[in-house]
Amino acid sequence: MPSSVSLPRFRPRPAVPAAVLLLLVALLSVLTSGALPGTPVASARADGPGVGTPYVVSVGDSYISGEAGRWAGSSNTSSASADALGSTAYWDTPNGEAIERCHRSKAAEVFIGAGTLGKNLACSGARTTTDASGSTFKPGLDFYDDGAGNIGQAKALQQFAATHHVKMVVVSIGGNDFNFADIVATCVADFLYSPSWWKDYCHDDSSVTSNFTTANVNAVRARIATGFTNLRTAMRNAGYADTSWTLLVQTYPSPIPKASGFRYSQSGYTRQSTGGCGFWNADAEWANDSALPTINSTVKSAITASGLTNTRTLDLAAAFNGRRLCENTVGLYEEKGLTSWTQPTAVDKTEWVNQIRTVSTCCSNSPYYIQESLHPNYWAQLATRSCVRQAWNGGAPRGGTCAISGTGLVGGEPRMTLR
Repeated sequence: MPSSVSLPRFRPRPAVPAAVLLLLVALLSVLTSGALPGTPVASARADGPGVGTPYVVSVGDSYISGEAGRWAGSSNTSSASADALGSTAYWDTPNGEAIERCHRSKAAEVFIGAGTLGKNLACSGARTTTDASGSTFKPGLDFYDDGAGNIGQAKALQQFAATHHVKMVVVSIGGNDFNFADIVATCVADFLYSPSWWKDYCHDDSSVTSNFTTANVNAVRARIATGFTNLRTAMRNAGYADTSWTLLVQTYPSPIPKASGFRYSQSGYTRQSTGGCGFWNADAEWANDSALPTINSTVKSAITASGLTNTRTLDLAAAFNGRRLCENTVGLYEEKGLTSWTQPTAVDKTEWVNQIRTVSTCCSNSPYYIQESLHPNYWAQLATRSCVRQAWNGGAPRGGTCAISGTGLVGGEPRMTLR
């Protein structure tokens, strides 16, 4: 999903420098194997298709890279209350990020254990095709190669799979092709700059509706399908038969509730200034009833359009329901009388989706990134990890619908089920 949400008066935190030394380039396959924290890294020299410890690899955008994975809930009083991973949360090398602002979190879903190792190739802000035009490189699901070390995710997968035993590839893609960041920005701006007695909705703005025309939906479907076939080509080029690995395609979860589920009134500015969820009720209804289903159905139909036969689908649409941003079943730490994410009830009482950060919900020199806005946080990343593990199914991958199955934690993760 979006790498940033550009709203009026945002104060983004300065980028964390990516201290990637040239010496590390030759060592990345070992140093950043994607193993779970504390797990010994197995030698990959003799590994390859069919040989060695099985790997699960993630590709795609911010909803799978681990964006917002640092934060276990939200607080407007103290960021320390929700800081589960600290300032190195997005380091995927010993010294920083391999690609600046990809935000490959240590909480990312790909690190499922269960006899596997994980490799995170996803990047926050990624579209189906590579974008090298901005201030940060955004690799897409293609074979882009500028000859200077910047490559697309399909090429990165091909290179990794050639020397590692990849059994499952998990992908999240398409949200940025629908310009989701711009849509969110428009919705929040309309909320902030129109009064409750004369609401300016975003769902009927031309800049929003243009993303959901039949022509654009068809175009995005085609781009996603091409991305999927690029992944197949990458695996074939690395020496894999189509039957020897599985592509697990995940859909996007609902980040905000419908109108009746908000705990803050749409009157006044509390919904954004306190909750960080500035949507009018009508726009929240549209987001859940129209926008999200359209995006997810496009992702699903792209599987058929791609012609791939080794796919499974992980449905996340309702995975966080009951724990979404500003939902009336959860709250900020200070609203729930909690002081730390480590308290036993924090996972059930706090939000699993990060606030939309503006000047009202952020602060000077804060540890937050604007690009973390409206993304699954630490709890949600671990919850999805549980469902990916269940989808792995001991090496016989299956699809299903991911849902909350109980309260508390099991093995450090929220209780989830894959139906």
